[in-house]
Amino acid sequence: MEVINAIKDRRSINFFDQEKTIPDEKIKELIALASLAPSGMNLQPWEVVVVNDPAKKEILKRCAFNQPKVSEASATLIIIANPGAIEQNIDRVLKSWVELGYMKESDVENTKSMPFAQHKDKDSIERKLFAVKNTSLFAMNLMIAAKGMGFESHPMDGFSEEKVKANFNIPEDRIVPMLIALGYAKPGLKLLPRAWRRNLEEYVKFNTF
Repeated sequence: MEVINAIKDRRSINFFDQEKTIPDEKIKELIALASLAPSGMNLQPWEVVVVNDPAKKEILKRCAFNQPKVSEASATLIIIANPGAIEQNIDRVLKSWVELGYMKESDVENTKSMPFAQHKDKDSIERKLFAVKNTSLFAMNLMIAAKGMGFESHPMDGFSEEKVKANFNIPEDRIVPMLIALGYAKPGLKLLPRAWRRNLEEYVKFNTF
């Protein structure tokens, strides 16, 4: 599917086919595509827990105010933002840049300090915003890629982050911006027309607010 069509045709699906499942290898392929999303200094501060075991999906459903799509979807993905990704990934990023010819070895030390100067300490609001912003790029890429692969999805922010972390062993320093239900649309599902979108004139400005 062409990317423009995938963007136009992607909808947030509430009702999934419980008889069809997405194989683990296809989910891995999807996540690999999503990981091509851009991120600040290529630091990739995202992590994913794929929940496709029926019992685990029921637990996650209870964390998400018992929304049926959590358990009816083939899998529901817990999308995680990691504020500590700078510390974890910066050396590998810079090593790759040197090897690929993006920068010289002599520039590594000065460059290494840049994300710390911009995004502050691990517990700062700047660092948390960095992690969530970039993880959201990954999440949107995942939903577009899912549509391109013939799957449907639904991003969700109706859940208890505290309960999700506790039940799925997610470290306290992580942030869970959303869940994404993933699967195939329920047979015979009829979608209503796409809901209202604001006119561009209402929110688009050129050159100044």
